[in-house]
Amino acid sequence: MEKALIALAAALAVAIPAMATAYAQAKIGSAGAGTVAEKPETGGTIIILEALPETMVILGFVVAIMIILQLA
Repeated sequence: MEKALIALAAALAVAIPAMATAYAQAKIGSAGAGTVAEKPETGGTIIILEALPETMVILGFVVAIMIILQLA
């Protein structure tokens, strides 16, 4: 039972930030498309802003690995 709860905690550590990142990237992407349509020189900045929320998923993955390693 304890291993199941640890596995659930690890899954949630990745799933919740992934859903939040998907929501953020959808909003940033639509706003970025409009911005690039009006000012094409802002393309590089929009790409950086689109990539920033992805760090939440990477950090969630690191936390999940740390949780899973507690099993050993």
